[in-house]
Amino acid sequence: MNIPFVKMSGAGNDFVVVDNRSGIISDAPSFSRKVCDRRFGIGADGVLLLENSKTTKFTMKYYNADGSNAGMCGNGGRCLAKFAFDLGITGGNKFTFEAFGHTYETYRYDDTSYELHMIDPFGLVLNQKIQLHNRIIEGNYINTGTDHSVIFLDANIELGSLTAVDIFGIGRSLRYHEVYKPLGANINFVSKTGLNSIEIRTYERGVEDETLACGTGSVASAIISSLRYGMNSPVSVKVKSGELLTISFKRKGEAFYNVYLKGGAIRTFTGNYELP
Repeated sequence: MNIPFVKMSGAGNDFVVVDNRSGIISDAPSFSRKVCDRRFGIGADGVLLLENSKTTKFTMKYYNADGSNAGMCGNGGRCLAKFAFDLGITGGNKFTFEAFGHTYETYRYDDTSYELHMIDPFGLVLNQKIQLHNRIIEGNYINTGTDHSVIFLDANIELGSLTAVDIFGIGRSLRYHEVYKPLGANINFVSKTGLNSIEIRTYERGVEDETLACGTGSVASAIISSLRYGMNSPVSVKVKSGELLTISFKRKGEAFYNVYLKGGAIRTFTGNYELP
């Protein structure tokens, strides 16, 4: 069986994208594990499936490279929005889609720039003291559609700079830490770069490695940076790929609402995957 796909990138976060309105993919976790393999498959951080919706323009289904389904993907949402627009099913530059029980409003600025109205973040826990081997790491938890821990390097100077920190080793250990059980969390390492700007690197669960960008992680990092440093909206977030994501929001105390994620979404190539 040949399955048409589009390979897409959202700020370096890469995806295999399939129009699944006909139900051609019935076992999405298995499909994701096969196609995301960077040696024996197409290679990607995850799979995006566009499916039918009764209430919005389409439904987004997202699966990590390991086949897990752990929550919203902000970069993936922008890529699927572009994919849907290119298919001609959005009805214009402003539209909605559903994902993981929520409705996401989307705005298309141009062919490669999209903005998502994200859910209001919840579950905030600040200044967690996490015992990791022989050290204490200070982290901050928040859910922006999926679970995130934000680690400020100026509060954890023993970890080194953003370029020197052991993303894989520390990130993996924290991702599986008992504090974040049972699902675990994505781990974001953050460095302040300006009055309203930060730079981040992210270890993503489900990919089980550092990715070039994380949309919901950028949202989480921007929001907690607002609390820590008094940053005002919009916050500019530089990700590992070197691209910039823009996070805007309204804030009342420790509550955040009207959160928007803006950034790039591009098609890199198309093809057909032969599924046995």
